Amino acid sequence: MNALPGDLQSSVLLRRPDVLQAEHQLIAQNANIGAARAAMFPTISLTTSFGTVSSALSGLFGANSQSWSVAPGATLPIFDFGRRKGNLDLARAQQQGAVATYEKTLQTAFREVADALATRGTIDAQIGARTRRASAAEISARLSDARYRAGVDSFLTSLDAQRTAYSARRDLVTTRLARATNLVTLYRVLGGGLS
Repeated sequence: MNALPGDLQSSVLLRRPDVLQAEHQLIAQNANIGAARAAMFPTISLTTSFGTVSSALSGLFGANSQSWSVAPGATLPIFDFGRRKGNLDLARAQQQGAVATYEKTLQTAFREVADALATRGTIDAQIGARTRRASAAEISARLSDARYRAGVDSFLTSLDAQRTAYSARRDLVTTRLARATNLVTLYRVLGGGLS
């Protein structure tokens, strides 16, 4: 992933786990509104049963032992003291909360990608500058050591040059680690890859 494709679409963010989770929560809340709305309508049921009836076990399957019944039922939502309307209002409020969560998740995804890409855009220049600094500090340390051995400079000057060279190498390693960490971060914020 050293070079990102130039035609990278923002739709790649839709594969991020956090975006998928927020999307599925939104879908579930939309379904809850449909269920709460359906509960507002009256329900009518018609139950039938067929069997045999006999006062004695020997006549249970006789010709005149058949029995059947029909039991109609109706449930009207007007007698629930507003419970179903409250459930519908709750489902709508939860759906609006899921919309807000989804939007916030998308904004976070875009921000994280923008931050990672901004870092990626400057990290190579930082590594180049740190490499040149480390090289110059290494040359300075060798020259300072040669001057000390020739008796021109003090040992303290040589030690100071070595400390500067060590610090420059450490900064270079830290910047290379930042580049590797940025690649991992970029991979993560893009939802795990580009394929």
